[in-house]
Amino acid sequence: MGTIYYGGSATPIHIDDRALAHLKVVIATKLRRSESFTVTWQHPDDQPRGRSTIWLHPSIPLRFVFDDPEPTELSRSWIEELASSANSSGGITLVAEHFDTGPIEVLTGVESEAAVAVGKVDVEELTIDKLTIAGHEIPASPADEAAKILETSEVPITPPE
Repeated sequence: MGTIYYGGSATPIHIDDRALAHLKVVIATKLRRSESFTVTWQHPDDQPRGRSTIWLHPSIPLRFVFDDPEPTELSRSWIEELASSANSSGGITLVAEHFDTGPIEVLTGVESEAAVAVGKVDVEELTIDKLTIAGHEIPASPADEAAKILETSEVPITPPE
């Protein structure tokens, strides 16, 4: 869980490291251009229910602190979505990341242990909570990493004859 320290506020703002990394890019870009704007987010589950908004201005001190020492891989589409909202009159609204995977292969039936029929399904949004391939649990990851795992998995798939 990352933290934003803004101005003289004694109350730090806690935001997931991955979300904070994306937000930081958009905020830094706007402040570098001397643009002021708002940022709105929903309170985390461990805080009282609700949402907060802050007004960001280039002259107010701002610091980002990340729990994870390694930088996260950024999603261009999420940054573009946040930047688009930053340029609106409502300012940035921090929303959850959406994974757009396009068509993905799915197992549709099993003829025998060696033969598997494969079909396609269109997915508009995908959230991976738990992924198991060939009996091995794969940790949740961004869609492009999950696709790479699926492409390189050693699951024997034989097309039907």
